[in-house]
Amino acid sequence: MTNYKGYLIDLDGTIYLGEDRIEAGTRFVKRLQEKNMPHLFVTNNTTKTPAQVQARLAEKFGITTSEATIYTATLATLAYMDDMAKGKTAYVIGESGLKSAIYASYQRDTENPAYVVVGLDNDLTYEKLTLATLAIAKGAMFIGTNPDLNIPTERGLLPGAGSLNKLLEVATRVKPIFIGKPNAIIMNKAVERIGIARRELLMVGDNYLTDIRAGIDNDLDTLLVTTGFTRPEEVPNLPIAPTHVVATLDEWMI
Repeated sequence: MTNYKGYLIDLDGTIYLGEDRIEAGTRFVKRLQEKNMPHLFVTNNTTKTPAQVQARLAEKFGITTSEATIYTATLATLAYMDDMAKGKTAYVIGESGLKSAIYASYQRDTENPAYVVVGLDNDLTYEKLTLATLAIAKGAMFIGTNPDLNIPTERGLLPGAGSLNKLLEVATRVKPIFIGKPNAIIMNKAVERIGIARRELLMVGDNYLTDIRAGIDNDLDTLLVTTGFTRPEEVPNLPIAPTHVVATLDEWMI
């Protein structure tokens, strides 16, 4: 088995399922910490800030980690907007983790924003979708924080941010620019953040369509754990096999 020098790790479905702890995930992270193995949690979830994710990991899942180990699609989205430099106005559909970060640097504009940014929003309304649709029609750059159609939770698979973006894509006939996994934007930023060569990194996750394709499409080895989105019976028919597959992270030797 290849000796990796660093890990990029998904959260939802890998370390926890909604509010339920995946015990093997907690043990996996603690083994990494005991061995001083560099790792970065790379999550498509934009509902919380890195500090809130840090607190939630400690309070609910028994994982004490630094805020610097958490890289969200929000951070990658903001970095991308800064790189594009189209203007300093935005309209955001999302929750506090996304809105607070973007509106700290960009002025909220519901009429003619430079960007429309769409993430998961548990308080979604028709009016929010209407404002986004009209702004995109006027030429706003349409950014989707992540393409996840579903979120694995203790209740089952719930609609994800990708589902909201798909609705707006149909309404506007404009495809969003997706930032989160499996896209190169977030992965390039994550690799840059951890500072380890791609050939020495392992991408760990439960979702073949996002986590594992993020590795496959961006020259990283992958470890699929079948505790969340992608089920064991699906593995034999995956179009490109993950580098490694385990039923639980307890099976993985660091």
